[in-house]
Amino acid sequence: MEAPSTALEEPGISFRREHLSRMAAHCLSCYPEEGCGLLVGDASTGEVREVHATENVAHSSQVYTVDPRAHLKIDRAAEETGMSVIGVFHSHTHTDPYPSPTDVRQAPDPNWHYVLVSLRHEVPSTRSYRIVDGSVREETVSLSAR
Repeated sequence: MEAPSTALEEPGISFRREHLSRMAAHCLSCYPEEGCGLLVGDASTGEVREVHATENVAHSSQVYTVDPRAHLKIDRAAEETGMSVIGVFHSHTHTDPYPSPTDVRQAPDPNWHYVLVSLRHEVPSTRSYRIVDGSVREETVSLSAR
């Protein structure tokens, strides 16, 4: 797995190395379709505590749709433990890890982290963004020891 990106913005999102590996493995297992899933953690710090791979119900190599039933189940379970869904991840099978115009149009929550896993090269690469009112801002991705 390629080292996470570093952006010049304030604190972004933090993962354990195993989270990055789990996202990349899920996205690779879904190829040639885009893989996707939800990120659960602490919204105030951007710390991811759980990565939940989900089915891409769009079954497409160009768009993703998180299974709504899985989303509801993950959201409820997170709330029961004092956490929340803080973002989504999905893969780009042949392009760099940057939000496509479709990704930007479909971004459901301005508070979420939008993590992209690019499968364009031999080693997957990961970047994270905030998408607010059609504006895309890359954020720092860091590794946490926890």
